[in-house]
Amino acid sequence: MSLLLTRRRTAAAVLTAALLVPLAACGNDSGTDKDSASSAKPSDSASGTPAAQLTVLAAASLTDVFEEAGAAYEKENPGTKVTFSFAGSQELAAQVKQGAPADALITADTKTMDGLSGETGTPTVIAKNRLVIAVGEGNPEKVENLKDLSDTQLKVVLAAPEVPVGRYSKQILDAQKIAVKPVSQEPNVRAVLSKVELGEADAGLVYKTDAETAPDKVDAIDIPDAENAVASYPAATLKGSKHSEAAAAFVAWLSTPAAQKILQGAGFQQP
Repeated sequence: MSLLLTRRRTAAAVLTAALLVPLAACGNDSGTDKDSASSAKPSDSASGTPAAQLTVLAAASLTDVFEEAGAAYEKENPGTKVTFSFAGSQELAAQVKQGAPADALITADTKTMDGLSGETGTPTVIAKNRLVIAVGEGNPEKVENLKDLSDTQLKVVLAAPEVPVGRYSKQILDAQKIAVKPVSQEPNVRAVLSKVELGEADAGLVYKTDAETAPDKVDAIDIPDAENAVASYPAATLKGSKHSEAAAAFVAWLSTPAAQKILQGAGFQQP
């Protein structure tokens, strides 16, 4: 009987030990999973910027340069994806007021940005621009200056007055007392440029940087500084952003030497 009891106790001890091994292993696995989960979280980039999916609303005149700038930023900040939505500044302002999900905003004028002070962080001007007269390649109508735009035989297209470039256009034309009757008023600067590119207009007022995006289709007639207007581009985070820290990092980056080199390479002026 004593021998049988001893055997039973031995068997029970072996069984208990066998059951504890997988439990211990599960405990170890749990710790490993915790570590793995921790390491699987979006890691900070080399610059310390949290990884995030950013949506940036930007003025139409920034379309080409921001595609390059966005790629450069993503390269510097692995794990961060920047998606841009381009439109006229007034359209972007309407989107912000309607609560469109976005993280940052860059407009082509300070007036539009100032009107959104309750929706944005403190804006910073990241670049400046000037206007030119865009004409068809070779300047077939021989446009030389702003006064030529008053010729009623000339098909001139302008941006609508509520659009920043349209407001700048009105400002410089009014200052020179030049009356222009546009054949159309467009919702953004790229639409004005497109009309000239397609030959649907003989001339249009656009930003210098926009004219430079189509060198094979349009020529740019410079406007003297004394008759021109300076467009400022403020950038700001949006208070409704779900990635406020990452959005602030992107806005701050736009003023760095790396970003400024890209902007100025596209023809934008220093802020």
